[in-house]
Amino acid sequence: MPASHQHRYRVVDVFTQNALEGNPLAVFPDAAGIDERLMPKIARELNLSETVFVLPATRPECAAKIRIFTPGRELPFAGHPTVGAAFVLLDENLVPRQTPQFVLEEGIGPVAVRVDPGEQPLIWLRTPPITRGKTFDRAACAAALSVHLDDLLPIDPQLVSAGNPAVFVALQNPEAVDRTSIDLRGLQSILGPDAPPTCIFVFAPTPAGAYSRMFAPELGIIEDPATGSATGPLASFMLRHGLVPAAHSDRFISEQGTKMGRRSLLHVRIARIADAVHIDVGGYVTPLVEATMSLPAAP
Repeated sequence: MPASHQHRYRVVDVFTQNALEGNPLAVFPDAAGIDERLMPKIARELNLSETVFVLPATRPECAAKIRIFTPGRELPFAGHPTVGAAFVLLDENLVPRQTPQFVLEEGIGPVAVRVDPGEQPLIWLRTPPITRGKTFDRAACAAALSVHLDDLLPIDPQLVSAGNPAVFVALQNPEAVDRTSIDLRGLQSILGPDAPPTCIFVFAPTPAGAYSRMFAPELGIIEDPATGSATGPLASFMLRHGLVPAAHSDRFISEQGTKMGRRSLLHVRIARIADAVHIDVGGYVTPLVEATMSLPAAP
């Protein structure tokens, strides 16, 4: 019988203070002994939006290196894995618990993390540089999302990315957001058959900030309960089009996952320094599961 090793992992619910809400995440706190060829298979086995493997950092300024996998592919950066992995590192004292800020090494590069202390800390990540791409026809997006053109705000949907590209579609109200649906054919009708894997992020402005949903069938995610990597670009898109509520011009909340029974609250903080705008995305984390997995020993 082949030799196997026991590898401990944890499941935490991210962007929530309530168990069984938010976005569940599996974290392997010590993945140095896991064959990297098994990592995508483990992610498919657990079948959560993402699974994180924590490894020793290769950059001196970083506390740890994390690799992030959806059931379909590896990601260079993702929000709820960054926040959830940071929580586990702090909770297990792999990063000293009173550390106010540290850096995680990800595929996209170093990602800064900041911690607001408390009995249940609020953990923030600094959104990597945001880029804007092409815009899309409103009528085509409405048809692909199974809503009426009048359900969309008079703003052209646009591709915006902080590492994981997403098409942002602004709708009139949360009720219209809840009526949207998309499949792979609908996604390809918007993007074209040769486009790289891309998410569709639909939202409506609200008095508190935004009400959101995200679809990513090409990544193996029919719908994501909370998408931290897209929330910084969401804030950028809303700022560009004057959609951030005046009462929350520096800090607001994106509510996501409610329609699928996984209500998530993603906190957004907008800092204007000189001519630059920095966007932090934060959330609470609720621990749920501790378990072990038997895996073949790495060669």
